[in-house]
Amino acid sequence: MKLTRLLILLVFLAIATQTFAAKRLSIYTVNYPLAYFAERIGGDQVTVTFPAPEDVDPAYWMPDQKTITAYQQADLILLNGANYAKWVDKVSLPRSKMVDTSSKFKDRYVNISEATTHTHGASGAHAHESLAFTTWLDFSLARLQAESIYIALARKRPMAEMAFKRNFQALADDLERLDTRIRAIVARDPGRALLGSHPVYDYLKHGYGMNLRSVHWEPDQAPSMSQWNDLKQILEEHRAEVMLWEGEPLADSASRLKEKGLGSKVFSPCGNRPEDGDFLSVMQQNATNLEQAFR
Repeated sequence: MKLTRLLILLVFLAIATQTFAAKRLSIYTVNYPLAYFAERIGGDQVTVTFPAPEDVDPAYWMPDQKTITAYQQADLILLNGANYAKWVDKVSLPRSKMVDTSSKFKDRYVNISEATTHTHGASGAHAHESLAFTTWLDFSLARLQAESIYIALARKRPMAEMAFKRNFQALADDLERLDTRIRAIVARDPGRALLGSHPVYDYLKHGYGMNLRSVHWEPDQAPSMSQWNDLKQILEEHRAEVMLWEGEPLADSASRLKEKGLGSKVFSPCGNRPEDGDFLSVMQQNATNLEQAFR
């Protein structure tokens, strides 16, 4: 009799476990940082999908109809806000499922002074418009985005709120350590002139008070003669010694910059899933590279 009850209990637990696993929350995101935050916070309660291909800039990617349908069927759709992923405004998504993770700090959005059209990767031509959107490069803002995800998950699954809260706090601690580290690096020489190879560093610049100006270069493309001439003019008034790049620049580009007294350091925005490591390890390496740039 006892054995029968035990077997019944085991069967019940197995069925319950399978049912619980099948009811993982389906989360779709528009960039990799939000996917990483959701994975860290949601743990085994969620299945997180970030469907953008590896060779595109997610900010300018347009999903096909099948992928849009998958977004529509998700339990939560995590948006970056600040005009990131413009395709969202062109399709019909359930408003009740959408979470704008930057809605709490719209007053801290960064406006950029000019819009320049250019191309990179498979994304085609696009313009960097008046509103900067790589919000997560200010780690204090990244923490607020992670908090928005925690709140949304807790509302969807209240019984797991304590687990979500523990996971969020661990993530928040990691982001705060990054924030503290970057502030300490910049504080050593806040006037140090730096160049950004691309206009994606606005939140890094404004969040940490960096003396940084950006050009519009791509790491996998050789700069044109006009770009070299523009750089010469910039360096006459902004005497930088290091350029920050989204990825490793072409060897010839780095060599020519070195001849002009400019070193090259990678500071990856990590908008798409990295080939190695994860968001945290990439940002820790970014901090190390920035530390070297300030020596």
